[in-house]
Amino acid sequence: MTKHFIDFDDHSLEILQNIIDRAISLKKEHKEGHVNNSLNNKTLAMIFDKSSTRTRVSFEAGMTQLGGQSLFLSEKDIQLGRGEPITDSAIVISSMVDAVMLRLSSHEDIIEFSKHSSKPVINALSDESHPCQILADLMTYQEQRGAIKGKKIAWIGDGCNVCQTYMQAVNIFDFSLSIATPEGYEPSQSYVDKYQNNIEYFNKPLDACIDADIIVTDVWTSMGQESEQKERELAFKGFQVDEEMMSKAKNDVIFMHCLPAYRGKEVSADVIDGKQSVIWDEAENRLHVQKALLLYLIEN
Repeated sequence: MTKHFIDFDDHSLEILQNIIDRAISLKKEHKEGHVNNSLNNKTLAMIFDKSSTRTRVSFEAGMTQLGGQSLFLSEKDIQLGRGEPITDSAIVISSMVDAVMLRLSSHEDIIEFSKHSSKPVINALSDESHPCQILADLMTYQEQRGAIKGKKIAWIGDGCNVCQTYMQAVNIFDFSLSIATPEGYEPSQSYVDKYQNNIEYFNKPLDACIDADIIVTDVWTSMGQESEQKERELAFKGFQVDEEMMSKAKNDVIFMHCLPAYRGKEVSADVIDGKQSVIWDEAENRLHVQKALLLYLIEN
């Protein structure tokens, strides 16, 4: 049976933890100059209908570092963007490559593609979730502070795809999650109904930050929401992660952001550029954790 990586909670703690542990080892090996050609002659197809910096660079560099190669395919480059059925594209593309990474607006399109793909499919971002990002975040916390079990994460801002993936990760890794959003910007109701254990909701972000081990946020206006920007900036007033919020957390709290970030909007410059911020390690870890993920999916 073909293995896919689409929804975070499709996988056990053992599998996800093994990917993170291997990523830490791969990072160490890479820093020491070791060459790893485990994916020699393997090809990753990367299909995008949303622009990207970290996703494209990390997957392309990751395949190269593992001895493989990647194909960048925007919707302008392939027939999928001109109306070819997803079923047909999945059958054809997967017959020619060893794995397919999709960064698409529609989560359902990724699921549909996976149903007809003969090779592993990776969800590199959808409107519902961003599992590769949460793998990198959990790897970063483990490097910085140790096991995430029993810790508290405070999510401040929009109940977006990254927030929803944290909701999926809560029970697997046994941490707690406090979500602070403006009214009307909560996570999808289907996620709220499905993921209830160890999750609390707040409209006052300071309350969510009390005793947090990690404070994490994201942009207020994501791709495709540009027409809502002014409305969102008004709604999110008071939700900027700043020193006051950080002071409510534990003394060794760390700050995370999946980037791109807008200083003075969702986070103050002194927080994101301060000593408690681990955003650069977090960003780099996308590379290493995705290498471990590719090895898990493609090897053997």
